[in-house]
Amino acid sequence: MKKITGALLGCMVLQQGMSQHQPPIRVNIDLAAKAQTIHNFAASDAWSCQFTGTWPDNKRNQLADWLFSRDTTADGQPKGIGLSMWRFNIGAGSAGQGDSSGIRDEWRRADCFLGADNHYDWQKAAGQIWFLNAAKARGVQQFLGFLNSPPVAFTRNGKAFADKGQCNLSPEQYPAVAGFLKDVVLGVKRLTGITFGFVSPVNEPQWDWSDGGQEGCPYNNEQIYGLVKAIDQTFGRHQLPTRILIPEAGKLNYLYAGEDKPAKGTQVAAFFDPHSPAYLGDCAHIYKAVAGHSYFTTSPQDTAVAIRKRLHTALKGIPFWQSEYCILGDNAGEMNGSKVDLGMDAALYVARVVHTDLTVANAASWQWWLAISPYDYKDGLIYIDKNKTDGQIHDTKMLWVLGNYSRFIRPGAQRVAVQWKEENTTRDILVSAYRNKDNTLAVVIVNSSAADVTIEVDGKGIPRGNRRSYTTSDKGNLLPANVNGRTLVAPARSVVTITQQLNIHKQ
Repeated sequence: MKKITGALLGCMVLQQGMSQHQPPIRVNIDLAAKAQTIHNFAASDAWSCQFTGTWPDNKRNQLADWLFSRDTTADGQPKGIGLSMWRFNIGAGSAGQGDSSGIRDEWRRADCFLGADNHYDWQKAAGQIWFLNAAKARGVQQFLGFLNSPPVAFTRNGKAFADKGQCNLSPEQYPAVAGFLKDVVLGVKRLTGITFGFVSPVNEPQWDWSDGGQEGCPYNNEQIYGLVKAIDQTFGRHQLPTRILIPEAGKLNYLYAGEDKPAKGTQVAAFFDPHSPAYLGDCAHIYKAVAGHSYFTTSPQDTAVAIRKRLHTALKGIPFWQSEYCILGDNAGEMNGSKVDLGMDAALYVARVVHTDLTVANAASWQWWLAISPYDYKDGLIYIDKNKTDGQIHDTKMLWVLGNYSRFIRPGAQRVAVQWKEENTTRDILVSAYRNKDNTLAVVIVNSSAADVTIEVDGKGIPRGNRRSYTTSDKGNLLPANVNGRTLVAPARSVVTITQQLNIHKQ
């Protein structure tokens, strides 16, 4: 089979301003031209789930339904976005330290199962454990535990954040942290029946993490190597099936370049080139994928595409996980992270980021940061009152637009090529397509323009009937409809997913 590059299978961009009197845009799906396999879509329980997991049943169950459910109402309306993985914050213990933790915001402190007396208390993080069980009950099968900081029992300064940007973990404590992670994997399994498929021991190691804003710890590549080797050895001795995901780079550039932090950059080569002194690719428990965060690399679009092309080249076939994103900063004036936006402006921006990560960087996983946020910032899929015991909850268009991907593109799906011949194209319309393991096709259309657009989807092996669409716009969330005939109208400022069963005998 002809090799298909990220460029060929890259973003599809279609023309703006199509009226109902103009012919439809003809989209051809090439099922034989395959790109990456999708592993999961995810979000994290930091930091609100420690509280919302103990809220009244009706509130916390609604939150869990929105995030995890794949059920529908009687009229076919989806109840949730069907995340396929859940990220669990393995806290460092700043919550137990209270104000003396030095972390100003109580909501950004986290419990640790390991207490100051060096004994485990498995009643800690009860709210987070509730969400683990809720995710499992709603069909989630993949779980990841991540550290922002090592436990305060092992850090140099006894805090969950660093001093002056220096790594807060001495090498002699690497085995202790490895043992702690082993104990957490086994302890959570005893509590819930869930085995973490993945642990992520470092988070954004390029940043200083010295301001007391949250738990965090910087590492250079040599330090990551030492810690991961210790974890790999410990997991091996105890025959754990859990895999280690690294390096959760603070921005994608650090995966392929040294940038301003050469000892913390060029991480794909550092950890996965056999000639590197920090090579970890031969560790039995290393997950053979590279994790990085899309922050600070999403605007303008030409820059976003160029960065992701460089990353795709540097990966040399290693799967890429986009393992954390929310809207931060000014983004070249296109979208500011400040202030909550429950509507389509932020949602369409996020849809463009998801599309570009999937179609240019060939991301195998796409993961959001805060599933539930109490902040006046564009960091949450769901927003809540900053109240520990109860409060109002608000879904967002960002939640449901992510659902246009996560609910219908399931683990094991393969992205397939989208081809077209339209001229005078703009970037207002994006299309990508995915073939699931159950032989269903999901085609996601992002229409950021101010006009409705008529699109005709066709291709060899693709039946021309029995299609269903789900539309997220100002008018509703994943609104279901039957698609009659070949064409579909993608409303202005909407994200539409078309699903259908493929005819395997015609391929």
